[in-house]
Amino acid sequence: MKIIILGAGEVGGNLAQNLTKEAGDITIVDTDDDRLRDLQDRFDIRTIGGMASHPDILKQAGAEDADMIIAVTNSDEVNMVACQVAHTVFHTPTKIARIRSRAYLTEGGIFHPDAMPVDYIVNPEEIVTKDITRLIENPGALQVMDFADGQVQLVCVKAYYGGPLVDQELHYIRKHMPMVDTRVAAIFRKNRAIIPEGNTVIEADDEVFFIAAAKDIQSVMSELRRTERPNKRIVIAGGGHIGLGLAQSIENKYGVRIIERSRQRCYALSETLQRTIVLAGNASDRELLLEENIEEADVFCAVTNDDEANIMSSMLAKSLGARKVITLINNPAYVDLIEGSDIDIVISPQQATLGSILTHIRRGDVVNVHALRRGAAEAIEAVAHGDQHTSKVIGKTLGEIDLPVGTNIGAIVRSNEVLIAHDDIVVKTDDHLLMFLVDKSKVSEVEKLFQAPLSFF
Repeated sequence: MKIIILGAGEVGGNLAQNLTKEAGDITIVDTDDDRLRDLQDRFDIRTIGGMASHPDILKQAGAEDADMIIAVTNSDEVNMVACQVAHTVFHTPTKIARIRSRAYLTEGGIFHPDAMPVDYIVNPEEIVTKDITRLIENPGALQVMDFADGQVQLVCVKAYYGGPLVDQELHYIRKHMPMVDTRVAAIFRKNRAIIPEGNTVIEADDEVFFIAAAKDIQSVMSELRRTERPNKRIVIAGGGHIGLGLAQSIENKYGVRIIERSRQRCYALSETLQRTIVLAGNASDRELLLEENIEEADVFCAVTNDDEANIMSSMLAKSLGARKVITLINNPAYVDLIEGSDIDIVISPQQATLGSILTHIRRGDVVNVHALRRGAAEAIEAVAHGDQHTSKVIGKTLGEIDLPVGTNIGAIVRSNEVLIAHDDIVVKTDDHLLMFLVDKSKVSEVEKLFQAPLSFF
């Protein structure tokens, strides 16, 4: 597959890193020559310096025979025009664009072949907002991923000392919770992946990824870690696109306060939001946090566009008694720096965006991808098409499917029924299979299993 990435920022660079092992021909375009040199030194990719939306630059990049354009520059307008040029001049089959402005997305009819020919839109703010909302709704989770329109969730929790399932073999889960069906998809112990077997023992401080029907998630979480009281009071630092979107999505369920520096922005927020209290001030102001009783906050979310401000306000809020802090960080170097500090959960917009883009790149009918552990692992939702004569999975039991090493099938969604994976379940046409890949280099092997027969098209 020949892919052209427009934009060599954090998202574009991260995407190039993840795709070099999977796509045979990657070209990245940017105006920053230093950044391009750095990427070329690190990865086996071709680089072109210039404006991503210019036809001559796209031609140099090989747009005439490219399979896909992924426009992730910092400008919505450049991304949109680049897709228009790729469509009109070069007839590029697939065009993906990162669009951040809500104004473009709320007006219907802009994005279609006869107007602005973007096949798939990726909105980082919307993705991050949904990720944080799921974390607030599931106290104790480190990561929560939705599959099959929210019917199934993959959740990561840290096992704690004295938990009912700690120091127990995995097959004990079914005996301990006979009314709840769940499956452990993977365990990470001191950053080392452990492929779960029936006799695998969960240890304290393990990061355990388990899959279950959405209605059963809280029951399973309570067995792996201490039950946390439901969240009630949420403080959001930053009233930008993410802060506003987050407040809108949760203000009817929780008591929400937003702290925003700009008074002008505060006026706009107060007019838009219905129940959220808007405060003008600096989220790193100790006196302001104390006045707002930060020690009573269940979750403090720092989502400004300034990494340093997010880190400092989060650490201050935690030191003053906030129960949990969630921090938005763009710079990967900072993620390594603060890991294991007082900050409970770090949200990376690049990783969140990566999963959404990979969904549209995967071969076979892959309808959902979540990048995990900074892109080292993946969770994939794939659909089985064809019949037992044309498909490599249909008509076989899960135990008979020849999966690559490090790949687990966690569940099957069949219509509106959730089936937690067991070896004797037979795969049927149109089943959605949810898989966990510890080793991303095996992605192409998994894709081949789900490539639809030609008759399907």
